[in-house]
Amino acid sequence: QVQLVESGGGLVQAGNSLRVSCVASGRTFSTYGVAWFRQAPGKEREFVAATSWSGASTNYADSVKGRFTISRDNAKNTVVLQMNSLKPEDTAIYYCAASSEGFYNDYAGTYNYWGQGTQVTVSS
Repeated sequence: QVQLVESGGGLVQAGNSLRVSCVASGRTFSTYGVAWFRQAPGKEREFVAATSWSGASTNYADSVKGRFTISRDNAKNTVVLQMNSLKPEDTAIYYCAASSEGFYNDYAGTYNYWGQGTQVTVSS
């Protein structure tokens, strides 16, 4: 079993940066693919970014490419999403998700562990 806890959300002005973290329990986390999804009010949950178990491979949604960076530190069981040049449309609850099969794609059904989410609000 793996438990995921997100932190680092908050209120930030457009154009600024924010860093959200996901800390996992469980000794096998280093073998899991991990992703960030987000859900804005009244909208479907959408994929943001994902990383392979080693961090060597990553995927990004087109809407965040060049602005967001996902990285992981397996020694600390932590995955970080660095968000730069934030826009009001980035406002959402951000969720960390992990795949015990090691997948790191954009399909939410791939992931069998989810955190509770952290709110990110970007003001204009």
